[in-house]
Amino acid sequence: MSAYTAVMDGNEAAAYIAHRLSEVCAIYPITPSSPMGELADQWSAEGRRNIWGTVPSVVELQSEGGASGSVHGALQTGALTTTFTASQGLLLMVPNMFKIAGELTAAVFHVTARSLACQALSIFGDHSDVMACRSTGFAMLASASIQEVMDMALIAHAATLASRVPFVHFFDGFRTSHEVNKAEQIPEDIIRQMIDDEWVFAHRARGLNPSRPVLRGTAQNPDVYFQGRETVNPFYAHCADIVAEQMERFAALSGRRYRLFDYFGAPDAERVVVLMGSGAETARETVDYLTAAGEKVGLVQVHLYRPFSAKHLLAALPATTKAVAVLDRTKEPGAEGEPLYKDVLTALAEAAADGALPMPAMPRVFGGRYGLSSKEFTPAMVKAVLDEAARAKPKNGFTVGIHDDVSHTSLTVDTDFITEKDNTVRAMFYGLGADGTVGANKNSIKIIGTETDNYAQGYFVYDSKKAGSRTVSHLRFGPEPIRSTYLIQSANFIACHQFQFLTQTDVLGAAAQNGIFLLNSPYPADQVWDKLPRTVQEQIISKQLQFYVIDGYEVARATGMGAHINTIMQTCFFAISGVLPREEAIAKIKAAIKKTYGAKGEEVVKKNNAAVDETLAHLHQVAVPAQATSTLAMPPAVSPEAPEFVQQVVAEIMAGRGDALPVSAMPVDGTFPTATTQWEKRNISLDVPVWDPEICIQCGNCAMVCPHACLRAKQAPESALADAPAGFKSTAVKGKGNEGQRYILQVAVEDCTGCGLCLEVCPAKSKQNADRKALNMEAKLPILEEARAGWKFFETLPWGDRSALDLGQVKSIQFTQPLFEFSGACAGCGETPYVKLLSQLFGDRALISNATGCSSIYGGNLPTTPWAVTADGRGPAWSNSLFEDNAEFGFGFRLTLDKQIEYAVELLHDLAPLLGAETVQALVDATQDTEEELAAQRERVAALKAQLAKRDEPQARRLLSVADALCRRSVWIVGGEGWAYDIGYGGLDHVLASGRNVNVL
Repeated sequence: MSAYTAVMDGNEAAAYIAHRLSEVCAIYPITPSSPMGELADQWSAEGRRNIWGTVPSVVELQSEGGASGSVHGALQTGALTTTFTASQGLLLMVPNMFKIAGELTAAVFHVTARSLACQALSIFGDHSDVMACRSTGFAMLASASIQEVMDMALIAHAATLASRVPFVHFFDGFRTSHEVNKAEQIPEDIIRQMIDDEWVFAHRARGLNPSRPVLRGTAQNPDVYFQGRETVNPFYAHCADIVAEQMERFAALSGRRYRLFDYFGAPDAERVVVLMGSGAETARETVDYLTAAGEKVGLVQVHLYRPFSAKHLLAALPATTKAVAVLDRTKEPGAEGEPLYKDVLTALAEAAADGALPMPAMPRVFGGRYGLSSKEFTPAMVKAVLDEAARAKPKNGFTVGIHDDVSHTSLTVDTDFITEKDNTVRAMFYGLGADGTVGANKNSIKIIGTETDNYAQGYFVYDSKKAGSRTVSHLRFGPEPIRSTYLIQSANFIACHQFQFLTQTDVLGAAAQNGIFLLNSPYPADQVWDKLPRTVQEQIISKQLQFYVIDGYEVARATGMGAHINTIMQTCFFAISGVLPREEAIAKIKAAIKKTYGAKGEEVVKKNNAAVDETLAHLHQVAVPAQATSTLAMPPAVSPEAPEFVQQVVAEIMAGRGDALPVSAMPVDGTFPTATTQWEKRNISLDVPVWDPEICIQCGNCAMVCPHACLRAKQAPESALADAPAGFKSTAVKGKGNEGQRYILQVAVEDCTGCGLCLEVCPAKSKQNADRKALNMEAKLPILEEARAGWKFFETLPWGDRSALDLGQVKSIQFTQPLFEFSGACAGCGETPYVKLLSQLFGDRALISNATGCSSIYGGNLPTTPWAVTADGRGPAWSNSLFEDNAEFGFGFRLTLDKQIEYAVELLHDLAPLLGAETVQALVDATQDTEEELAAQRERVAALKAQLAKRDEPQARRLLSVADALCRRSVWIVGGEGWAYDIGYGGLDHVLASGRNVNVL
């Protein structure tokens, strides 16, 4: 088998090696490592064999801890075993990792290094997780690029078998795991030559076998445990040399040479930066740029982090080194320095003490942090670090890439410093989650990367909402290898696939001078200019952009593609970017269509091909005027009516300026206000439901089923509608006793996702036209201003009196306020209508224990949160721990509440002489079975708190601290994928036990 070039991401590169060198893969999905396990599972299902001719057994466990336990067991019985993990998943494996390493068991864990959940969850990349595993005894091998991921994966598997030391092979989550790039796929014959069968035989021979029984994993006492820990020293002492040998072996076979510490830069460098992971690619690009300009700078890229080999580090540093800047992609609060910095400092200090330094004098060594949670790390930041190294006393413990106005650790960065090459096409695509933009761009990368001599790179930025979120694709194409592991800073092609983005974010901020701007517009070329915000017009003029428009949705509808514009916009890119000759590009797009959609049938292929052909006829260049003429201003990210924190912090994140927020803006413990989705107004749907009061039967089904609480109903007296804006709709409430009452059904069109579920459940049809219902989808733009005014007025109308409503009836529930609104869930989500219903029934007294998963992302993801509050400030209080401790976490809530109730009652009895026996008895005996009783107890507790606030007695102050527990609370356990149940006192169980007619999922 000979080598060939392929376009793939980091996960596929690692899985390609792992599957060929394993007999057992025990897996459990966790972002961003999940694709490795999925690919391994798929390949085994397809019957793909490993290099020994057998299909690996891939099994999914119930947890990360379970996966590591199975890995440990499979290894102990002699199987070649691997797993794939990240973040808290890796930490759940730590107990077994200590065992696996302590028993000197050859294994490789492939880790997409990721942030740990601290003040908040983050699914993005840094080295926090692997650094937390330093003491387990696993060797640690770092990769920085897609090619390195494949190569280091093979080196790790070879080295673990040769050394008996288990390995964590890690690469940066998302930045490397999901980056798509061109790589040379290692041929199977090289893989075979890297693995000595004698190592495999020895590994199997050490497996537990009743034919030669042994005892392993004993319990040891103080007399011998210490000595036992020291027995492994020779294995670790030799491990670095073994890895170096395997790297040389690989170089001889593949032609690609690596060292434990690779040096790049000037041979006489005086300032050297040391780091590992994908940041090394950016640092290398910067060092190459600066050395070409005559600067004496260099880079040491760390591959083998554990065991840390001081002799190999010293051999990599130039003898001219005067200053060493060490960059860590992790934070250890309270430590004197981060891990890599300490290791480098120790190595140099010990060498200096022994007189073994390769340079005349001990260099200045300083360290800092960068890139936590995939925070951008650019050449300008590398330059800032190298500039700091030139100072007589560089800032130690620095940060770069943030504005730290609290501890003042940050370095100043020159954002105008850019190293992007002119011969590289740099394209950015703004799309909507699930509109196909990312998929089309991945196809473009494969077309260019495999069908031409160009190198290609793709990286995709998602906000972490579900479908309907904004995606930004960053594509680079050029004749030279692309090492830019950072977002495009100067794009010569920008495509905006959703017109509304122009008023929500600075789409053209990164546009290069004389670049190309492609806009998917509902307005034709001769009208679109006046529909642009003035700032966009000014950018087009000042940057002298070529401006093209197409109504992609119109082409999609005309060719039977529905709302899928991906093929259309991809065709536009190739037609006007000049990356490939137009006719050649069209032919390759159609070939990719056949390959991608052939399995779905010829009709699908025909529709896509028709869309390609129609695209060119509908693509038009806009003549750009000499001056901006628009009167449209870029609206603020949120309304001026929003609270101060929302305007100053949340709005900045919404506008895409979160990177610029200073440290002081962030809550110290990760606590954020709820009820902030109401300010977001994403405007992601083109069509929205419009109510026809004449047909409506007021059943409430539509309001009940709406996944995002965008469709709501209220009743109001006719007099309350006197100041209603023009076009505001209402109708007489049906039924006796409702004289003078009006029924209102209102749609929040700026929050609606256009899923159409309300139309599906609407039973009311027109007698004149069976195709017309009480709700019908219409284009949003023509009715936007009227609907916006209608919603604002609707919000001023009061909700129904809960104590007077029968909350066992759908028709009544629609008149209660949803305390879960405008979430980031997918359009038409099947989970959120139930969550919303629970919020209407019990949300004003809910404590929510939420597992990590779908429900934590649509329910607790920044910048905005959908859990809302009532007019008097009550609403669900939400928290998330991990994925697998959800029930226990919520059980802890319940234990606290039960104890606080017990303690409050004890204190009430103690204070009875002060408070009055009648008051105490009323508080203690309150049944709280109905809404009316709940309201009465809240009044009693409010009066109690007011009375206690005036007292200084210790018992009174203690009772004040727990008095709220006397009001019934509901503890919800919400699973990662949306299921929910209640623990104990005062929630769903109470309502069901009362005999109410309530249906619960």
